[in-house]
Amino acid sequence: MEQNNEGGNLAQVQHVVLILSGKGGVGKSTLTTELALALRHAGKKVGILDVDLCGPSIPRMLSVGKPEVHQCDSGWVPVYTDAQKSLALMSIGFLLEDPDEAVVWRGPKKTALIGQFVSDVAWGELDVLLVDTPPGTSDEHLAVLENLKKQHKVDGAILITTPQAVSTGDVRREITFCKKTGLRILGIVENMSGFVCPHCSECSNIFSKGGGEELAKLTGSVYLGKRHTYFCIFLCVFFNFYGHSGVCIGRTAFPAMRPLQKSGHSYILHFAELM
Repeated sequence: MEQNNEGGNLAQVQHVVLILSGKGGVGKSTLTTELALALRHAGKKVGILDVDLCGPSIPRMLSVGKPEVHQCDSGWVPVYTDAQKSLALMSIGFLLEDPDEAVVWRGPKKTALIGQFVSDVAWGELDVLLVDTPPGTSDEHLAVLENLKKQHKVDGAILITTPQAVSTGDVRREITFCKKTGLRILGIVENMSGFVCPHCSECSNIFSKGGGEELAKLTGSVYLGKRHTYFCIFLCVFFNFYGHSGVCIGRTAFPAMRPLQKSGHSYILHFAELM
């Protein structure tokens, strides 16, 4: 798949990152949401493109309901979560008349809509566009990657797994997909790696532990951390894009991370300035 950086509606987007996993239910949409909020908290303009056509979760994750999607001269106007327009969203969830309606489409129709999402959404200026994908390695993944590469350089993918073997086996196939399509793997995240009791702070490894780290070692990928060490994930991606030229320290201030603060852990944020 050849890359063509002529731009179109992605001309003012600085970075594009895919969130992938061969397995469903491992937390792709959750991590996409948290990463977007962390980047916005750092002063970046962020977009989320939800290409999970059969199970769109992003509208619910960010509590935006079902706003109307409007048209402009450049195409569809994304849905913004705030008045400053620092977080932009596009999802099929905004286009369905009934939220309980099933999307029963064959591959060509899915491919056509994904092509529209990539080319016809007027994102404007964004520092990062995060693409939340469905599980697997099929039509949707090929369609989004091929359409993105026609307009923009894709920086890479973050792969999400849970610790148990049934999940890491599927994610190993996703790694093969990335290698076959020339998609750079930014790293692997192990989600649901432990349940921390809110009363005694003891960690119970309900889904085993260490599977994500072992998978990273076996495949030569970067291990970005466990889910409860989330800021390792954010820092690795952030510094990879923006360098290490500045540091600001503070505590988490966005809703998605407040439950982690309540569990007794102290989280320190390190934010780098734009190069």
